[in-house]
Amino acid sequence: MENSHLVAIMRTFSAKEVRSLRKWLNSPVHNQREDVVLLFEYLAAGAHLVEEKFLRKERVFSRIFNGEPFDDAKLRQTMHFLHKAIEEFLIYEELRGDEVRSRMALSSVYRKRKLDKAFQKTIKSVETLQEDAPYRDEHYLRNEYLLQLEKYTFQEGKKRTTEMNLQEVSDALDTTFLADKLRQSCLMLFHQAVYKADYRIGMLDEVLQYIEKKQLLKTPAISVYYYIYKSITEKEAQPYFVRLRSEIELKRSFFPPHEIRDIYLMIINYCIRRMNSGEASYVREAFELYRTGIEEGILLENNTISRFTFLNVIRIALRLGEFGWVESFIPNYKKFLFPKFRDTIVHYSKAKLLFEKKDYAAAMDLLTHIDYDDVLLTLNARLMLIKIFYETDEYDALESLLESMRTYIHRKDLTSAYKSNYQNIIRYTKKLVRVNPYDDSQKTKLKTEIIAANPLTEKSWLLEHLENL
Repeated sequence: MENSHLVAIMRTFSAKEVRSLRKWLNSPVHNQREDVVLLFEYLAAGAHLVEEKFLRKERVFSRIFNGEPFDDAKLRQTMHFLHKAIEEFLIYEELRGDEVRSRMALSSVYRKRKLDKAFQKTIKSVETLQEDAPYRDEHYLRNEYLLQLEKYTFQEGKKRTTEMNLQEVSDALDTTFLADKLRQSCLMLFHQAVYKADYRIGMLDEVLQYIEKKQLLKTPAISVYYYIYKSITEKEAQPYFVRLRSEIELKRSFFPPHEIRDIYLMIINYCIRRMNSGEASYVREAFELYRTGIEEGILLENNTISRFTFLNVIRIALRLGEFGWVESFIPNYKKFLFPKFRDTIVHYSKAKLLFEKKDYAAAMDLLTHIDYDDVLLTLNARLMLIKIFYETDEYDALESLLESMRTYIHRKDLTSAYKSNYQNIIRYTKKLVRVNPYDDSQKTKLKTEIIAANPLTEKSWLLEHLENL
């Protein structure tokens, strides 16, 4: 049972959802099978959803069908009916969570039953809900289109000769499409950059021209994604990026938390790409976005901060020399890290801070007294040790570390890009140590090799130290 869809779904339930589902299952409208209730109660009790021993079919069956010989088909049937009841409950909860859509569904029922007064009253309540909606995202725009369509369908059914709301239906559909198309296009571009996919983003030229011609940039769900797209795609992107930052500050409140989080991550990733290409001004931009996103809770999900976000903001802050900020950030925000990763991430972050402050002895003391479970974290920690040993002229220790790191990379299952990068770091660090500092031809040859090497994330560090020989 451990790998069943039923168990997987129930593991996602909060205590409140379990209580609501219990009421649902005990209602004869939704369930009339006692074995379904017994199975639910068994799974919801104690650690039954967590520990494998409680999910063995024979054990579960004996608790539900006391005294009966084990019957796998009978248990699977009970599981099926509980699974079906839970799915119906989830559908109901999802619909109930969007009051506009729920009231719209009710208005549709009244329309089909020819209850005109009830329809008019309900559709009026939908209009009020739309006016009072806290956000102006694509979901709001789609609800507006569905509202106008429902009103038209009612009017059309009356066969009236008076003017109908066809223009409102068309305008709402256009706005919904434009907002959704821009958002989807931005997502595709970012995904394409990371995963090297090849997407065909159709109609974008026409969409952009239409938006500009009709001056639709007052709509938040259009303007924000318009400026994101322009920042990504235009050669002279700076004016668009400046306007984008302004739009985010002015219109952030028009988006729900999950979407403004996605928007922040898009812009941060864009800044990181620009700063990795050598545009130093974007380092500060990325840091400010991270800082605002974390301090205002935008980048926290379920009161948790991703370990990747935690490490990235520290890396960028240290690049800017924001040592004081990092020193307070680590203790203040470590509680938001997932407990499984907390100690490791905090330990590594402290070592990174000490390393950047050139307190090599303290950094080395931390780095040599722990093995990280995460392969990339381990490689980054060893990379810091490589630099420390080089900076402190510990060449024997450096040679030993480079060799052990080469063996480690060979044993671990890394993507080809990561493996090639660290192999290049090892190769060119060895060459840096062995090059004759008084032989200009050797140094020039090594410089050419380092510049041409790809991938090589430590290219700047290697070139700097080669130049200083």
